[in-house]
Amino acid sequence: MFKTHTDFVFDVPDDSASAEYKISPNDLLLFRLFTNDGARLLETTTGEANRFLALNDIYYPVEPDGMVELPEIGKMYVTGMTTIELQSILEDKYEALYNNPYAIVQVMNNRIMVFPGTGARASVVPLINRNTTLIEALALAGGIDERGDASKIKVIRREAGKHQVYKINLATIEGIKDANLIVQANDIIYVEPVPEIASEAFRDLSPFISLVSGLALIYAIVFGNI
Repeated sequence: MFKTHTDFVFDVPDDSASAEYKISPNDLLLFRLFTNDGARLLETTTGEANRFLALNDIYYPVEPDGMVELPEIGKMYVTGMTTIELQSILEDKYEALYNNPYAIVQVMNNRIMVFPGTGARASVVPLINRNTTLIEALALAGGIDERGDASKIKVIRREAGKHQVYKINLATIEGIKDANLIVQANDIIYVEPVPEIASEAFRDLSPFISLVSGLALIYAIVFGNI
């Protein structure tokens, strides 16, 4: 999977590659609103506060046109905003309706795909932390497989209609700077497996070996009875 030619030019991660995720169409937003600067979050009546939060776990889909419809303020364009930026804007919008509003916004459907070095253990990892790093994502997926080559990790990301492919080397301590790359929703993390030359060669040759063995058996049966 995801093989690259020897002369393939990989993209180089820059500051924008580690930027915080920006809301996109088809995202699913969890929106909570509290009054009095969120004082209720700090109340000592923990059970009551938890019930209040549970009742307010409502999800709002971002439409393909980048709009989301929220209670009382209606539709607004949110694509391209970070959750922090959207929280600040919502607090301003709800200021006229509530006393010192405090907003919390989370993107709930963000996930990445991790191939840790063997196809049998590929997994889809939900992004709970909006600043999940590459090394955290690998840890959440169970780490690099024993067949995985830590020096050949590809991070494949779609940006502005095209794919960016970063090559990360975590085999040495010098690669720690790249381990802190912030992963984005829908990233593909592919750890290249170490080739098993002997077994792969045998697997490729096994049909021919079977054919030769079959012909030899037929020959022995036919000519052995003459």
